[in-house]
Amino acid sequence: QVQLVESGGGLVQAGGSLRLSCAASGRTFSNYAMGWFRQAPGKGREFVSAINWSGGRTYYADSVKGRFTISRDNAKNTVYLQMNSLKPEDTAVYYCAASRWTTIKTDEYNYWGQGTQVTVSS
Repeated sequence: QVQLVESGGGLVQAGGSLRLSCAASGRTFSNYAMGWFRQAPGKGREFVSAINWSGGRTYYADSVKGRFTISRDNAKNTVYLQMNSLKPEDTAVYYCAASRWTTIKTDEYNYWGQGTQVTVSS
C-alpha cells in the first residue's frame, strides 16, 4: 500500500501561483511514477501531469503546459506541482496518484490521495 497526502491548495487570484505537495508513505516511493489529476465540479477527473520514477521524464496536459511544473524528491518521498499563471478554469480538487508505470491514464493509477482544493478567483 502507498498512502498519499496532498497539501498546498487554497484560494488565489488569477495570475497567481501555488505549489502543491504530495507526501507518500508505505512502499518504496521511487518504485512509482506519480501523477496529478484534477476534478472540477460537475466534471470528470482529468489528467494534469505525470513524472516517471527518477524525475527524468515529465508529461503535461495541453491546458497546463508552460504554466505547471511537476517535480519529485525521492529522498523526501514527495512530489510537487508548481502552478503559475493560474486561471479560473484551473479551479478544481487536485489529486496525486501513484502508478507502477508512467502513464497519463486515470485508471492505471493504483493509489490516490484525498485531494486538495484549488480555487482561482477572477
